[in-house]
Amino acid sequence: MLEILFSEIERYPWRNPRWHPDKLEASSPLRPGDDRPSFRVITDPDSPNFGCWVDSGASDPNRRRGGPVQLLAILRGISEAEARQILAEEEDADSGAYITLRLREPTARARPKSLDSTLLDAYAMQDSDYLTSRGISPEVQALFRTGYDPINQAVTIPWVDVTGRLLNVKYRSVRKKRFWYAKNGVPVRDLIYGIDIVYKRRIRKVCIVESEIDALYLWTIGQPAIATGGASFNEKKRDLILRSPVEELILLRDNDSAGRVWRNEIVASFDGKLRIDLSLVPRGDKDVSEAQLSNIGKTRQIVSSLPILRMAA
Repeated sequence: MLEILFSEIERYPWRNPRWHPDKLEASSPLRPGDDRPSFRVITDPDSPNFGCWVDSGASDPNRRRGGPVQLLAILRGISEAEARQILAEEEDADSGAYITLRLREPTARARPKSLDSTLLDAYAMQDSDYLTSRGISPEVQALFRTGYDPINQAVTIPWVDVTGRLLNVKYRSVRKKRFWYAKNGVPVRDLIYGIDIVYKRRIRKVCIVESEIDALYLWTIGQPAIATGGASFNEKKRDLILRSPVEELILLRDNDSAGRVWRNEIVASFDGKLRIDLSLVPRGDKDVSEAQLSNIGKTRQIVSSLPILRMAA
């Protein structure tokens, strides 16, 4: 159950998120008009309250708080009975199928300012044992300025804009499945990881994946890559890529249903605007870094997009 819920929380397109080492505060997924972080979830897997949530702005007393079953039902848009059954079945099978619930975006507002780049100085190091164990070379770690937070025992992954300004930092615990973001950082839901390197090197053909770790691994094996930072895609991410030197995208999705949805969203977004190729992670492996690919193998061009892709495995 821990694995399933952690993946759901990480993938969900939260609005106005504030990530902390042990909890998440965000706008309520139950109230599309909520523009304040009034929804709180315990995200520490070691806590006995992991997956418990409170919606302080809810008018319905039955929607003010709940546990992991209710949380899964909310994030997937299903009944509690269905959520309870999924948790029981997937815990036994150790597999998952994910659905992204799409809510209307809040009214546009001024973006937070960029972060002080000296923040990274506290995490600077030659390389990370954790990232090295994931197959990422010290040279790539240096290129993307990854580091290590010794206090929280977490790898630090900077997110920057096309000019190299620091916009956010993702913290990934090396001891357990837990992550959070820098306070006052720009939400990564509207950013593309690695887009600054694409501009600097004028890269025209690039792989696109969900996670930063997968992108870093692809760079290590000589394949330029960018990441969306999760299984959601939107017009702002699309426009960042369209304004870049990229002329061809190679899609490498995760081997789950959320990965298929992610792939279909990207293909639909770029329909006719640039070339889209598809390369598959070997069956049985969840993602690129787990497969430890030595190359991306053969690709096939996507010509007639959505109907074919929805039928693909």
